[in-house]
Amino acid sequence: MGLMIESNARFVGREEIAQVPTPIGTASWKPVPHMEVIDAVGDVVNSRGWQILDEQYGLARDGQKLFGVMRINRSCSPEWSRCIGIRNSHDRSLSVGLTAGITVLVCSNNAFGGSMVIKRRHTRQIRVRDLVIDAVDSLEEEFLTLETVAEGLKIDEVGDDEVRASIVKAAEIQAIPSCDILNVWKEFKEPRHEEFAEPTRWNLLNAFTETAKKYSPARADLCYRGLTRLFGLDGKPSFLWKQ
Repeated sequence: MGLMIESNARFVGREEIAQVPTPIGTASWKPVPHMEVIDAVGDVVNSRGWQILDEQYGLARDGQKLFGVMRINRSCSPEWSRCIGIRNSHDRSLSVGLTAGITVLVCSNNAFGGSMVIKRRHTRQIRVRDLVIDAVDSLEEEFLTLETVAEGLKIDEVGDDEVRASIVKAAEIQAIPSCDILNVWKEFKEPRHEEFAEPTRWNLLNAFTETAKKYSPARADLCYRGLTRLFGLDGKPSFLWKQ
């Protein structure tokens, strides 16, 4: 599903997450239990008639930080499914956050949207369920943007010169390290999945994300953020070609 965690973290299930103690808050800081965030997202997703197909979670810093991905069935295409990314912390290092993404089913690559939908500090006034309800409404717009852009990328053919320029541009903004320029080029020209053989912008994006599978979580996050902006997955004009 694409959840990537650092070497000092571990994959866990709901049962283990439920055992993580929530620290006592202060007058200005109210830590939110990890399971409260997960349950709130699940309840709101189910209330909209969506189904959670898969879910992955990871804990870091002895349970102080939570990361997760839920894959849901609501999608306009059989080629990908929608994903909701979740994060939370008990040590003030992260605010509560949700983000939108799509998982390309044929090879489990990820394409993430532009920005965190909610990113709220743990204050006394925080009401997670109310935040999640508003966030899921916003996620629907994020998903539609992603899917609209993706459909366009699938039909836009790209020439070799444009591909080379795009890969170099990605290296210039540090979406990929310069040592991977040739690796992305080879993946585009000879993809390991035959479904990505056509010379389209969508398949160029796949060449990047396939290469990024070897990256550390932090490096992959930097890559996905850069690709989101380069390919216009956030709904803004692409940096790679004129509209």
